[in-house]
Parts: sequence; C-alpha cells; structure tokens
Amino acid sequence: MGTQPLSASVPRTLVHATCVVLGAASSPFGGAVDGAVLLLGESGSGKSDVALRLIAMGARLLADDQTALFTEGGRLFAEGVSSLHGQMEIRGVGVVALEPARPAPVILAVMLNADTQIPRLPEALRYALPAPLEALGGPPLLRLSPFEAATPAKIAAAAAALSRGAFVAGLVSPSSGPFF
Repeated sequence: MGTQPLSASVPRTLVHATCVVLGAASSPFGGAVDGAVLLLGESGSGKSDVALRLIAMGARLLADDQTALFTEGGRLFAEGVSSLHGQMEIRGVGVVALEPARPAPVILAVMLNADTQIPRLPEALRYALPAPLEALGGPPLLRLSPFEAATPAKIAAAAAALSRGAFVAGLVSPSSGPFF
C-alpha cells in the first residue's frame, strides 16, 4: 500500500461481508498482520459477532455488513462503504461508532456457518471473487463455525501463518509459498 493514496477512480464491487484489519490481534501468532479479513455468511450468521471478538483482540473495523472490494497494483483491497463507514451493529447493544481502519489488502476470507462440520485439516480453498474481480484470483478461504470460542484466534493464527509462509498442511499448499 505504501504512502500513495489509493485511487478513488478505481471501480468498487460491493459484497455482503464484514471486514476487519487484524493488526495486533495476530501478534500472539507471530506478528501483527496489517491485512484485511473478509467475514462472509448469510444474514445473522455471526459476522459481526466474530468481528467484535477480533476487535477485542486488537483488530480494527474496516466495514460492517457491506464491504467494497477493488484492485490496486494487482492486489485485492477492501474498504468501508461511506454510508456505513465506522459504524457497527452489535446485536443486543445497538449501532456504535468505531474508529474505522483505512482500506487494506485482503489476505483471507472466512465463510461462517454454524451448521458446518469443520475438518481437522481443511482442503485448500480460494474465495470466488465477484465477476468484475474474478481474474485477480481470490484470497485463501476458511470455513469456520462463528460461535465457537476459538474462531477469532483461528482466524488470527491463519493470517499470521499465511504472512510468514508457515503452513505445513491445510489452508494453503506449502509449495505455493506465502499468499501476499
């Protein structure tokens, strides 16, 4: 990303996703990762719940429920939608204002589904980007249960391992090297 501002003229594609920038939340797993994680799932699937727990670990909210994706320099980026930027709906509490994160490169996508059986060693999957962005190739995709206590830690650990090229098996093939 560097010090150059991201281009506002690049077309954006909206996806139904909550998005956080991990930052300090990934520190216990090998260092702060300043990449964005897309939290995907149906309405009520726990996207905001997982984001809230990641924020409590040191992540920053980038977008709640609607995320704009775009490319810059051959990389996929996420940013908040202006009408919702810096706001998060916390079930049972209300809508709260938070200091939003700046646009960031997407490093991981997580599909949340409480009914999903989670394999011990998942197959390597990629998030299928929307049509305008599909030529870029999506980030690695995890499938997790949103209300499992360890879900935020699993996300932070996976992102840290991706950033260091430390996967032995599972999310990505060791031969593919680091994702970003």
